[in-house]
Amino acid sequence: MPPLSTEVDQIGTRTLVRLRGDLTLSSAPQVRLTLSKCLVDVPDALIVDLAGLRVREPVALSVFRTVAWQAAVWPGTPLLLCVPAPETARLLSGDGLGRLEVFPTAAAALTARAGRRMPTVGDTVLPAAGASRRARDLAEQACDRWNVPALGVPAALIAGELVTNAIVHARTMADLRVSLGRRFLLIIVRDGSPDRPRLDTGPADAPETGRGLRLVEAIARRWGVLPAPGGKVVWAGLPVDR
Repeated sequence: MPPLSTEVDQIGTRTLVRLRGDLTLSSAPQVRLTLSKCLVDVPDALIVDLAGLRVREPVALSVFRTVAWQAAVWPGTPLLLCVPAPETARLLSGDGLGRLEVFPTAAAALTARAGRRMPTVGDTVLPAAGASRRARDLAEQACDRWNVPALGVPAALIAGELVTNAIVHARTMADLRVSLGRRFLLIIVRDGSPDRPRLDTGPADAPETGRGLRLVEAIARRWGVLPAPGGKVVWAGLPVDR
């Protein structure tokens, strides 16, 4: 069975990923990981060209629905699929996979109208005293600016905990970003360590435990971790009640 290969190109503000080889249940995790990494830079659209893909196991196509859902929650990026094969296009655009956006060619997807960009504020936080305070202030000020004051306190708590976790465990600078989507307020922290954060079960009063992440899990509607070049991204979402 030929190995699955990927080619990633940045075209303007959009990311184009070409997949070649066999799509099976075994290769689907590789596809998800590749596409998830591409979301870290928050492109206008993530375009996936399936012209060179052979679908050996149609059930594996569900990986694109999973990535599309993930991209919609964070970072609000549409997933556009280029599918010249009629049968594969029918499977992807049908009800079973949630009516994914399918185009006949990469050129058609590249010229598709871009969605509205989410308002975003951000800062690079140094691993020093006052970092978590800066993160909390930025999140709370963003909520006031966007007229969602009820989210100010929970957003500040999450931002402070995610930055603290990056500084204590990753021991690197942390890039903090707060974005307002149609359904979620998103708090995103990128650090320089590839190690995934853990929900520790140790005593809550011990500073080395993952009690901060337990707080994030309790407050956020959703949260997750994505690999990124040179590190990782930890994100959390609060529902926006309009």
